[in-house]
Amino acid sequence: MTVTLITGAASGLGWQLARACHARGDRLLLSDIDAAGLAVRVATLADPHVVGIAGDITEPALHERLLSACEERFGRLDLLINNAGITHRSPTTRTQPRVFRQVMAVDYHAPLELTLGALPLLRQSQGQIVAIGSMAGWMPVLGRAGYCAAKAALAQGFEVLRAEVAGDGIGLLMVYPSFLDTPIEQHALGGDGQPARHARSTVGQVRGADWMAARILQAQEKRQQRLFPDRGSWLASLLWRLAPALYYRQMSRRFATELG
Repeated sequence: MTVTLITGAASGLGWQLARACHARGDRLLLSDIDAAGLAVRVATLADPHVVGIAGDITEPALHERLLSACEERFGRLDLLINNAGITHRSPTTRTQPRVFRQVMAVDYHAPLELTLGALPLLRQSQGQIVAIGSMAGWMPVLGRAGYCAAKAALAQGFEVLRAEVAGDGIGLLMVYPSFLDTPIEQHALGGDGQPARHARSTVGQVRGADWMAARILQAQEKRQQRLFPDRGSWLASLLWRLAPALYYRQMSRRFATELG
C-alpha cells in the first residue's frame, strides 16, 4: 500500500498525477485551493481511499491538517508530490512587489515547509519526495522574473535537502519540465496581481499534462534524482550557458508581444 499526498491536485498536472497514482493503486490525499474543483475530482475517482482537503497551501494550518490526515486516515505517508504552483506574466519593472511575494510563497516557501513537516512520516516509510520545478529555474524567461526566482530557489533548496535526508532513506526527485498545457498559465497573474490579460509566449514544444505525469511516475518508481523530460528545453538551457547573448536575442524576439 502506497499513500500519496498531492498538492494542487484539482486540475492540470496535479490531477493527471492523481489519476495515474490512483490507477496504480495508491491511496490518495489530495489538496487544492479550489474546494469545489477538488470535490469534483474526489467524486470522480469514487474511492473511499481517496480523501480531499481544500485550502491555501501557503498556510501552515493546512500543512498540519494534511499531515494529521495522513496519520489518522492511512497511518503513513510514502510519497509527497509538491505540485501546487502559480506564475505571472509581466515585465519586472511593471510588477508589484506583492506579486513577487505571492509567487515565492506558493512556489518555494510552501513546498519546502510542507516537506519539512512531512519528514517524520517519510523517515518511517523511507518514502519519497517529488518537487515540480521548472527549466525556468535554470534559465531566464522574460516576463517571469518572480517565477524564475521561485523555481531557482526551489531547485537549490531541494537539491540541498536531498543530500541531507539521504541517510534517512528518503528519496527526492526534482522534476524540471518546460511549458505544459495546464491551467497554471490560464490563471497567471499580471503585474497588478489580477489575471494576466495577454496570451503567453512559449519556448519549444508545449506538452500535455498526462504526458508529463506518466514520465514523473516512471522516474519516481525508479527513485531517480532528477528528471529533464523535454530535450528542447534542456538544449535551450545549454544555449543560455554557452551563448547568453544569442539566447537573449532569441528570447526577446519570441516574447516581444508580452514585453511591449
